[in-house]
Amino acid sequence: MLNTVNSNDSSKPNKDSPDFFEQNILLIAQPETRSLLQRIQRGIEKEGLRVKPSGQLSLTPHPAALGSALSNTWLTTDFSESLLEFITPVFESVDEAMDYLSDIHSLAYQQLKDEVIWGTSMPCLLPEDDAIPLAQYGSSNIATMKTVYRRGLGLRYGRAMQTVAGIHYNFSLPEAFWRRAFDHARCSGLTQHTHLQSYIDERYFDLIRNFRRHYWLLIYLFGAAPCVDQSFVQNRENSLDKLGEQDLYLENATSLRMGNLGYQSSAQQSLFVCYNTLENYIETLGEAITTPYAAYEELGVKSNGKYQQLSTAMLQIENEFYSPIRPKRVTHSGETPLKALTQRGIEYIEVRCLDINPLLPNGIDAETIRFIDAFLLYCLFTDSKQCDHEEFDLINKNQARVVNHGRDPLLKIFCGKSEVAISDCANNILNGIEKISAQLDTAHSTDAYSLSLESQCLKVKDPANTPSAQVLKTMQSNGESHIEFSLRQSNSHAEHHRKRKVDPVQEEKLMQIAHDSIKNQENIEQEDQINFDEFLKNYFAQ
Repeated sequence: MLNTVNSNDSSKPNKDSPDFFEQNILLIAQPETRSLLQRIQRGIEKEGLRVKPSGQLSLTPHPAALGSALSNTWLTTDFSESLLEFITPVFESVDEAMDYLSDIHSLAYQQLKDEVIWGTSMPCLLPEDDAIPLAQYGSSNIATMKTVYRRGLGLRYGRAMQTVAGIHYNFSLPEAFWRRAFDHARCSGLTQHTHLQSYIDERYFDLIRNFRRHYWLLIYLFGAAPCVDQSFVQNRENSLDKLGEQDLYLENATSLRMGNLGYQSSAQQSLFVCYNTLENYIETLGEAITTPYAAYEELGVKSNGKYQQLSTAMLQIENEFYSPIRPKRVTHSGETPLKALTQRGIEYIEVRCLDINPLLPNGIDAETIRFIDAFLLYCLFTDSKQCDHEEFDLINKNQARVVNHGRDPLLKIFCGKSEVAISDCANNILNGIEKISAQLDTAHSTDAYSLSLESQCLKVKDPANTPSAQVLKTMQSNGESHIEFSLRQSNSHAEHHRKRKVDPVQEEKLMQIAHDSIKNQENIEQEDQINFDEFLKNYFAQ
């Protein structure tokens, strides 16, 4: 394992000072800096299963009218042909991002006929594991790689686990902000970096380490998956309790999606990925992609001459690493994510711990986005000491406690190395976020950020206000199972999106993108010059 703390790190001589957070608040309070907060860049990726009117998983191919899942920029598939993924471009406006997300849902519904998009993170009624269809992307090498990767996921973890859906939130600050912060840091002696991108990389990893320390709060505030239909478990070991005849749950659970039944891997529990520097991150994650793993070696790459996984390493590719947050850089064609990070540094970060809120038509709303923006800035602007194995373990313990028992008012979690009441630790974070929300309100001439913060404070004051509690309360009030509740909510969202009118110019533009994506896929297929074995060898040679 790599050393987790670089004892020779002299790039941040004054960042341990107690007023570091206040220095940053003063920086963003300057009108020239505060105005740049209007230009926070964000994008949303929202997943959702296609289901039949009965609440069962749809087994039909991805609708051709929605374009190519390989090359349509606003709608693709994730693990399964049945698992849609809606993608927005990058927006500086929260409202514009939400409008676009609504538009592409409405356009999708024009083609889905009687199918609906499942409105919760935990899945619908599932068939036997092998009957869950893998996503298909065509006959090109890159398309084959995407499907083989998914076949490998199913082999390693089971296909049912891969039907769990969520929302990914992409976040970055404009280069003008980073330039101003870089100049300030150099003048204040807070960095010895001489290149802007090196400074940006360092600061994003400061954010990432603090995010990992505090993301249990997001699970508490926005977790919306306290129960699941028993068909999802399919004889897997679990510690859940019975709820009615069909469901399994935990009384104070927040997000089973983020627990052992969701995006967790026993194989990856031994994997320590270091977030102290970009170099540490690339090396530790790279080792997991290149080092064989005994259990996967026994399975083999091929079975009867057919690829069943991309490799026998612990991770086939970077995306297999289950992390609540990732540093990202847009890749060139055929380029690995780690190579892109190595050569050009971090461009944005991807938050991956958000459940779909079944009480909202889009699964997320503007109020949630505004709080996440403030939360991420809090993670950026507070001191971020380097992490070690001990803290890594405490972070995992906090996640498990909040996932399974987050609404228990007696719950204690680790704040640093001390165990304290969850409400005390949450309020300490929210008090810091309050100062950032005030600056965001001023920058945007609104009070929306402070109002969003108030909503989260109410959830901490009373767990009954959390989405997970509201889901269970609604189910129990109506005498509904998870499937019945989810199907009713999904039908309600479907009606909302079908009635919604998309601007004709926007509709024409988006449907043209979908139409053109079919031809783009054909072009990619025709451009292949080598067989898949050679393509895969070249890919991993990076």
